[in-house]
Amino acid sequence: MPDASHSSAPRDLDVAIVGGGLAGLYAIHRLRKLGLKVRAYEAGSGIGGTWFWNRYPGARCDVESLEYSYSFDEALQQEWKWPERYGTQPEILRYINHVADRFDLRRDVQLDTRIKAAHFDRKANQWTLRTEAGEEIRARYCVMAAGNLSTPRVPDFKGIHDFKGKWYHSGLWPHEGVEFTGLRVGVIGTGSSGVQMIPIIAQQAKHLTVFQRTANFSLPARNMPMTPEREGPHKAEYSARRAAAQETPFAIGGYPRPTRKTLEVPAEERAKTYEAKWQEGGSISYLYSYTDLLVDKEANDTASEFVRNKIRSTVKDRKTAELLAPKDHPIGTKRLCLDTNYYETYNRENVALVDVRSDPIKELTATGVRLQSGAEVELDAIVFATGFDAMTGALNEIDVRTGDGAVLRRHWEGGPLTYLGLMVSGFPNMFVVTGPGSPGVKTQMIASIEQHVDWIADTIDHLGKHQLDRIEPTPKAEMDWVHHVNAVADSTLYPLANSWYVGANIPGKPRVFMPYVGGFDRYKKRCDEISAGGYPGFTLSRHKADVA
Repeated sequence: MPDASHSSAPRDLDVAIVGGGLAGLYAIHRLRKLGLKVRAYEAGSGIGGTWFWNRYPGARCDVESLEYSYSFDEALQQEWKWPERYGTQPEILRYINHVADRFDLRRDVQLDTRIKAAHFDRKANQWTLRTEAGEEIRARYCVMAAGNLSTPRVPDFKGIHDFKGKWYHSGLWPHEGVEFTGLRVGVIGTGSSGVQMIPIIAQQAKHLTVFQRTANFSLPARNMPMTPEREGPHKAEYSARRAAAQETPFAIGGYPRPTRKTLEVPAEERAKTYEAKWQEGGSISYLYSYTDLLVDKEANDTASEFVRNKIRSTVKDRKTAELLAPKDHPIGTKRLCLDTNYYETYNRENVALVDVRSDPIKELTATGVRLQSGAEVELDAIVFATGFDAMTGALNEIDVRTGDGAVLRRHWEGGPLTYLGLMVSGFPNMFVVTGPGSPGVKTQMIASIEQHVDWIADTIDHLGKHQLDRIEPTPKAEMDWVHHVNAVADSTLYPLANSWYVGANIPGKPRVFMPYVGGFDRYKKRCDEISAGGYPGFTLSRHKADVA
């Protein structure tokens, strides 16, 4: 049920925020400091965004807890105690709720409210947002904090409604949890969520069948309880570590920058380096082994083959091992998974791997899955670990348009167009947090969220101080940025992968490389230069008919 704060009367705000996750909450905090009237609208029945919805077994962050956290308040950093090296979904959600309570953010969040439309009236210089329930919200500025991985994709399998068992999606997990004990379970998908949940479901299920179309590289997380030896020195140097992280491509500190190219190093020494990184755990450290792993295919082949050999030495059945060893993309060009006993799980007698690249799923039946070959797998429950309509899905679900005919879905028909991933030409006063064309999904996301929200807040403050009230990027600046994003991607190995970075998991979605992979450090410098230089590439103006 909608909460008591819902009202049928239009609500007038300075800034309307779409989304009540990590980005929306920080936006409330930061924009309030400017004395602005703000409110965030969240579709879920609780705050937390990604960490509210993704409650599947084994859901855990793949960035270390001490890094994956807000940096805007020193006391908060010091007081919160993370129990493990990598935060679990329940723990991260507890942290988000703690932050909301500590900074009194809930009073400006409206839950159970899905925004269906956002229309800009140039004459009134105002956004009008409409909720699913028909409520209207008017605001001078709109901040889209709807998330990069917030639109779950359930495959359109023939017969999905004929299946008599229960099916679940990793991003729409029942809050009460799911018990798989004694059941024959099928997991479709072996991306990050699949890799995390498969070992845990295998321990519960009578039998688990994993349906894999594309093998993904996964490294051991080496998760462990947080120790005073790890936490103490980190917290003692928190501000310096945060500053150092901002000078790195991934916005993650603590890893020495590589200094040598891969093939300059003797093979035996390389193997020792990869082994040390494998034992250390984590993905950034491994990709930081050498300077050229993401730009030189021959160099990357050495890192890829090392991991393939680890898979071969772990998985006892040779055929299964080869199916699990990725050969269609360089390591790191798709999101690199972290796991606990993922490959070891395939040695269990109650686990089977089905290669649906050679024998695709034809349909779901009343009793399970039927493959193209006619083979049938009987199942009691099916889990879709099939990911999201990433980067653009959440905004494309909203009818975003202006009174003079600009329609966001139309503007993005050939792929998303933005300036800096922060704004879209033709849509004044609409900001996007970690949008396509920004490095967000290739970084420690909270660092990117804070950097974006700070830039947005500073921009709104700048407008106010100069008696201005409208900002929009020029079409030329937008196209120049999109070309730059693509040129940077094309100078790397990233486009060699059929990944969600290019929308490959969504049938019919334009194949455009969406994240900026030039590095958080270079990107932040560019954003800072633009704001310091009077916002080149943007048109700043005062609304003529403004009331005194």
